[in-house]
Amino acid sequence: MPSAPGVPFPCPAPRTRTVGASDDDKEQEMPMESPTDRPSRGAPGAAGVAVPDSALAREATELIRDTTGELIYHHSRRVYFFGSLQARGRGLAVDPELLYVGALFHDVGLGEAHRGSGRRFEIDGAEEAAAFLRAHGMPEEAVRRVWTAIALHTTPEIPAYLEPEVAALTAGVEYDVLGIGFDGIGPAERAEITALHPRPDFKRRILAAFTEGVAPKPETTFGNVKADVLAHFVPGFRRGDFVEVVRASPWPE
Repeated sequence: MPSAPGVPFPCPAPRTRTVGASDDDKEQEMPMESPTDRPSRGAPGAAGVAVPDSALAREATELIRDTTGELIYHHSRRVYFFGSLQARGRGLAVDPELLYVGALFHDVGLGEAHRGSGRRFEIDGAEEAAAFLRAHGMPEEAVRRVWTAIALHTTPEIPAYLEPEVAALTAGVEYDVLGIGFDGIGPAERAEITALHPRPDFKRRILAAFTEGVAPKPETTFGNVKADVLAHFVPGFRRGDFVEVVRASPWPE
């Protein structure tokens, strides 16, 4: 098994509605990149990382671009590029197509269509990705890897010990959201990626997206980092307490 990279913790039929932007964000949304910026057949990608050119990858790109807001779309593409570079630096041999699909779908569960599911948003996104992959005839082992990568992308430490795609997806999320390992990618590479996929006011906007996606089902934050988000931004939110749950269990002693 690969050794852990030494970071203490990571930070996120498929047709969803616009994901994650508040009313203010929607007014500030930037236009999508022009057709010449879009990944196309043979497109080189950015920072030396190629965008997968399969029909599966192209359809996933169109789907996520058309069904999420620009905040989530650009974030998801950056996660792919940063995750790929982090994997390269760690000597991980990833399947680019699986990492790409995982990155694109990893925050789909924040969308309005999933806010009444009663499940963690990570599971909703993983299920959407699995349905997409199965609809395209992908083998179950590939489906399992992508499902696991998305489901665990906010779970501390564990992804680093699993398959390369699982580790790389979390590394990409950590990099874009938390800045973990920031100096491990050079400024020129960062600039190339963020020129293609900008991140204006990203910190505030991604926290707003997390809040909007998770606040309707606060019970799903028990034991995970999204409880911190709701504690900051949802008045009256009371996080679950593990000790209280143990003490209140039906066992007599």
